Amino acid sequence: MVTRRLPSLNGLRAFEAAARHGSFVGAADELNVTQAAISRMVRLLEERFGFQLFERRPNGLDLTAQGKALQPGLTSAFDAIAGIAEQVSAMQTTPALTLGVGPTFAVRWLIPRLRGFYETHPEIDIRLSTGGAMNPFRDDWTCGIVLGDGHWPGYEAELLFRTDLFPVCTKAVAERIPHPSKLTRRDMLEVAHSPEDWQLWLAAAGVKPRGKAVGPTFGNHTMALQAAVDGIGVAIGFRPYVEEDLAKGRLVAPFSITVPKPRAWYLLYRAFRKDDPGLAVLRTWLHDSLAGERQAASQPPRKGARKRAASRSA
Repeated sequence: MVTRRLPSLNGLRAFEAAARHGSFVGAADELNVTQAAISRMVRLLEERFGFQLFERRPNGLDLTAQGKALQPGLTSAFDAIAGIAEQVSAMQTTPALTLGVGPTFAVRWLIPRLRGFYETHPEIDIRLSTGGAMNPFRDDWTCGIVLGDGHWPGYEAELLFRTDLFPVCTKAVAERIPHPSKLTRRDMLEVAHSPEDWQLWLAAAGVKPRGKAVGPTFGNHTMALQAAVDGIGVAIGFRPYVEEDLAKGRLVAPFSITVPKPRAWYLLYRAFRKDDPGLAVLRTWLHDSLAGERQAASQPPRKGARKRAASRSA
């Protein structure tokens, strides 16, 4: 076994903090010790190395050549230690978890279903954190639900569901756009991180949009779908996000053409979290709930429901 011969860790922390702040005063404030204590720890570290790490000046500190060589590696090492400590702290023994999700997925899919989760698992505490297409996966999350291609090196990815793309808009907007060829860029509400959605659907519809190169653009699907509800134009929808709007008549699907969305929703987590008790419960609930929804969607409508639908359309 190799025995590490390390300088004083307190001395290294004092030096690294003083190097970042450019003063012993700033380091003392960060480490909650006195300026004299920082000065003493740095001096002992310099005696251990046999050379100075700082040039002491009346208005601050300047790193020597040796200090400049030492400081970047120490900063990286302390950042890595802090990250590891945060990961371990997040591994609770109680059934709680932090779930990273995008704002649209949270509002339009997850939150409406959370009541069912808490009714069956009141002992689990789920803490939602903001994720999404433009935000990286954070290692203090227990897990995340992410839209992607299923390939995230260093992570376990479990497929949840796929969906199809199709345009949605208000009935009034649909009446003035009777055919896909009548769509202009001004009509098409785009999502900044999903420009391929409209491209895929237009290609399937065999039309080339008229008008300017870029339509109204929004930061996420929640904004684009709300704009569609408000009659601003036509958004690309997919079933999990627009089910309620379609059912209540706020939106309609004006065209019958649908195309598969290349990316799908995945449950993502680090392998070392697989046995986390909260994650185990969430994984089971997600897969069971989705299986139940798929089974329900595949069932033909009941006879009474078919009659009611026919009477409404008459």
